[in-house]
Formats: sequence, structure tokens, C-alpha cells
Amino acid sequence: MLTDSKAFSGFAVPELEAARAFYADTLGIETTEENGLLTLHLAGDRPTLIYPKPDHQPANFTILNFPVGNIESAVDALTSRGVEFLRYEGFDQDSRGIARAGGPPIAWFTDPAGNILSVLEASA
Repeated sequence: MLTDSKAFSGFAVPELEAARAFYADTLGIETTEENGLLTLHLAGDRPTLIYPKPDHQPANFTILNFPVGNIESAVDALTSRGVEFLRYEGFDQDSRGIARAGGPPIAWFTDPAGNILSVLEASA
């Protein structure tokens, strides 16, 4: 029934303008607004809807992963834009916050709403 439907993801934030500023200005992602909703235009034609929810509670898991060619460069660039990387107990993370065990190198950060995002090094 839904095999031909072009599904898309979505998540909530308490304030759309703060989300727009972070995703567009800090991360450099193309955004559009329509009908009181924000759309992220991610690479690979993957639109992601952001909707306002005043009583928003951020998830305790990663909602968006951004594959990158070089994680050190990505973390340095994001840090220079004011992004702070998270540290998790039980994960062996370096001084930049990059974890390298148990999968691809990955580093986590949050958006202004507390939603967890990551950059992870993609295999060539």
C-alpha cells in the first residue's frame, strides 16, 4: 500500500525560529518555511519536517546523523561555529568528543531544543 509513497521524517522543537537559525545559519542546511512548519532540505533529496510543539521534550537518542568524509574536520568546523559536543559516560571519546570504538567514528551534539544529532565518518 505505501511502497510508492515518498515518506519523510519529522521532529518537534519548541520554537521554529531558533531551529531555523541553528539549522540554516550554524549548520548551513537549506531550509524553507510553509504553513508554520520548517523543512530541512537534506542532501539526497531527504526533506525533514520540523514542527512546533510548545511542550516538546527532546528524545534521548540521536534523531539525525550526518555522514562526513573527515570527522576531525567536521567537528573542528562545527566547534568554530559554536557547536558544543556531548560527552557520554562509558564511551571512550577523545578531547574533541569523538568516539571511535564499536562502529564508525562519531560525535554527538544538540540543537537548541535539545534534540541529539551526530556527525559520523562515512566509509570511502
